[in-house]
Amino acid sequence: MSRVRVHNLSFSLDGFATGEPQSEQAPFGHAGERLHTWMFATRFWDPAGAAGVDDALAQQHSVGIGAEIMGAGKFGPPGWQDDPEWRGWWGPNPPFHTPTFVLTHRPRPPVEMEGGTTFHFLDATPAAALDLARAAADGLDVRIGGGPTVVRDFVAAGLVDHLHLVQVPIVLGRGVRVWDGLEALEDTYDIEAVATPSGVTHLTFARRTT
Repeated sequence: MSRVRVHNLSFSLDGFATGEPQSEQAPFGHAGERLHTWMFATRFWDPAGAAGVDDALAQQHSVGIGAEIMGAGKFGPPGWQDDPEWRGWWGPNPPFHTPTFVLTHRPRPPVEMEGGTTFHFLDATPAAALDLARAAADGLDVRIGGGPTVVRDFVAAGLVDHLHLVQVPIVLGRGVRVWDGLEALEDTYDIEAVATPSGVTHLTFARRTT
């Protein structure tokens, strides 16, 4: 069976994976781009960027992925459901290039984009959404793309096999936390931590099989 993976989800020292308030002008609220500066410096993001550990771990984001699941807050700012023309933040050719399932309480017809991305809008539980995504992935892995609430829900439901989070040395003070409700996560995952010269710490959680 295909695996369920999370990659490159950045969070602050105080546990927030996005700031507030989110808007079309500020997708990550008051956090701005500060959670992702480490990634912007890599070849994964910019062909002129740096190689190294940050890049090697970021690159795993796209390897072997056949479908993505994301939350409504990743697809657009609050209120996007009221705009029938909204197609996401990414322009006509989104970076996913796979079937992409958007969890929302207000579904709409699928939207086919350039480059192989088709957005499907679901009002579904994590398990039901994963069944659909796995069927669409055709044997490849399913990525849980965020935001933090969706990642947390899938982890809490016991559906995530591989979790890669990046602790960034900033304090946000407010926003959406990634760890709430996930007490004793270490009991079901093997955890590795790698600090890099950029100042971030990569945390990789691999589900135990025994």
